[in-house]
Amino acid sequence: MPVAIMTVTAVDAGPKQVSRSVEVHAPAAELFASVADPRRHHELDGSGTVAAFVDGPARLAPGSRFSTKMRMFGFPYRITSTVTAVKPDELIEWCHPVGHHWRWEFAAVSPTVTRVTETFDYSDTGPLKDRFKYYQRLGFVRRNTAGIEATLAKLAARYNR
Repeated sequence: MPVAIMTVTAVDAGPKQVSRSVEVHAPAAELFASVADPRRHHELDGSGTVAAFVDGPARLAPGSRFSTKMRMFGFPYRITSTVTAVKPDELIEWCHPVGHHWRWEFAAVSPTVTRVTETFDYSDTGPLKDRFKYYQRLGFVRRNTAGIEATLAKLAARYNR
């Protein structure tokens, strides 16, 4: 029996936020658990920037810090992010060292279907970055939009079989 292809849709999260969502055929708790474990982020990543090596707890909680090896523009680097919000099975958010936030939200549509929303939030990164349009000029808004869309499509494809 064929399963309908789920499409990634834009969500209006407000200014200086890029947000996309998709319905995934999996319970919210299962999807939340995969994002709450930073060692699994490379499995989810559709941007090609997140490496498999992570130093941090197996389950993120408010205040947790985790370091991830990354690669962008062909250059390897490492970042340490800090978890800023957790609501089990519903929301997890962390702050990147440059100041933007990554947020994942999980809304149960049914016991076996979840609307997953990923948001890149650069709304409160400081007046200097705002003045110089740091995220726009360096292409991070465009790249992160594409990365979110690819990540959510990958997640949906993994479960929507």
